Amino acid sequence: MRKTVEEHAARFTEQAASYDDDKRPEYHACCSLVVDHADPTPKDRLVDLGTGTGAIALALAPEAGNVVGRDISEGMLEQAVAKADKQGCENVEFGEGRFREPNVEGRVDIVTSNFALHHLDDDAKRAAIHTIADLEPRRFVLGDVMLFADADPDDPFYTPAVDDPATVGALADMFTDAGFALTAVERVHEQVGVLVGERVTVDREMTEDTSL
Repeated sequence: MRKTVEEHAARFTEQAASYDDDKRPEYHACCSLVVDHADPTPKDRLVDLGTGTGAIALALAPEAGNVVGRDISEGMLEQAVAKADKQGCENVEFGEGRFREPNVEGRVDIVTSNFALHHLDDDAKRAAIHTIADLEPRRFVLGDVMLFADADPDDPFYTPAVDDPATVGALADMFTDAGFALTAVERVHEQVGVLVGERVTVDREMTEDTSL
């Protein structure tokens, strides 16, 4: 990670009031895909990590039973809470949380994250995805800056001085290493995409060693 968590939090708090303005079409397309692939039911508890101003959390709230949004930026969370109040969303709860310390207790059915994980270096991404797997969701949907080809330095979707996006191949390996079966890869742009992982469950009775 090229900046500390505290530095990232301060940077996004400064941007919070205007964060939703002037987003590129690829960002909105990515958000739509994350929402579509999350596909919660009224029985599901969904956790949105790096929730920002709550775009994904609030879009999924009408379909999910309960939504938990977590972010490191106080300013972003203030914007998310204000939007939830304005929209009358009563099944959404926002609070401080990090990829490695999501501050979530109880059952988790689905985890989403959009345009946040690329702020971490690859080792930290891998650790974060393992932490997400430890929550035992059946599905993890990641929309993010990710490299399908060499990054275009003249038109990046990220700030090279502070961000560190991974290749799609590296992210796919992180998913499978954490116990997720990769079920969808959506390319929005050479630098933007969505990955969907379903939790791999193992029937212990079928894997027991029965040899004599």
